[in-house]
Amino acid sequence: MKLVVALGGNAIAGKKKNADVKEQFTLTARSMKSIAEMIKNGAEIVITHGNGPQVGAILLQQKIAKEIIPPMPLHVCVALTQGQIGYMIQQALLNELMERGIKKSIVSIITQVIVDENDEAFKNPTKPIGPLYSEEEAKEMMKSYTMGKYENGYRILVPSPEPKSIVESKIIRKLIEKDTIVIASGGGGIPVVRKGNKLHGIDAVIDKDLASEKLASEVEADILLIITDVDNVFINYGKENQQALEDISVYELEEYYNEGQFPAGSMGPKVKAAIRFIKNGGKRAIITSLDKSWDALNGNAGTQIHG
Repeated sequence: MKLVVALGGNAIAGKKKNADVKEQFTLTARSMKSIAEMIKNGAEIVITHGNGPQVGAILLQQKIAKEIIPPMPLHVCVALTQGQIGYMIQQALLNELMERGIKKSIVSIITQVIVDENDEAFKNPTKPIGPLYSEEEAKEMMKSYTMGKYENGYRILVPSPEPKSIVESKIIRKLIEKDTIVIASGGGGIPVVRKGNKLHGIDAVIDKDLASEKLASEVEADILLIITDVDNVFINYGKENQQALEDISVYELEEYYNEGQFPAGSMGPKVKAAIRFIKNGGKRAIITSLDKSWDALNGNAGTQIHG
């Protein structure tokens, strides 16, 4: 069973999105327990992850230090987070596997994802990254960034173009065939555009779930498992008639998606990724919480999406 597991940002940075590095290691280690159980039971696994809090923090560091050291562009900052978070996942998972007496090779791949430089997203930044800022801080930051207002403060908004293909998908497939656990497409991948015969980085953050689907399809995974904050996908969420979706066909789910049941800023990309995966030949997509992930993989929890 070939499985792509898409870890949500809270699995590493916590719900407040401002955990220090010690807490990030602790949260990552907790996240690896369920994944280790999957590996123990024979799953071939590729792990993807978000990077919103981390890339936002790195951008802030660049801004503060710009008078001393030339700042790095956003696409380089995404690459930095792939190394940072990949290291934490590699170490935490390796430790968890060693405790269980399981010998496996684990590797992080610096992953580039091709996008279209004419994507409409570049005209309308909508992807929130980094921590929350006060109104006073946001006014100052508006000189450099597009800022979005949220319930508890402001966040930096950046373009989020559609992923077109994964540059390193062939080597990732070969590593899977060699029984290697792969960490890839971190933070949605490094966005690059093709100009002639060359690739060039471009400033954006690709949605992690959409990039995970693209990778899952290109490596021909059987299952796409999307880890989020809730046990199930809901329709009429937050209303008296809210309903958890448990076992659902991709066609029924797509009808709910087209009705606008899933907001773009939360569940929308996850549902969209699940729909695409099944339509691109995947056998099953699952959306659930970390605590329910093992049960969900066995069909006993979460939202199960099929053809």
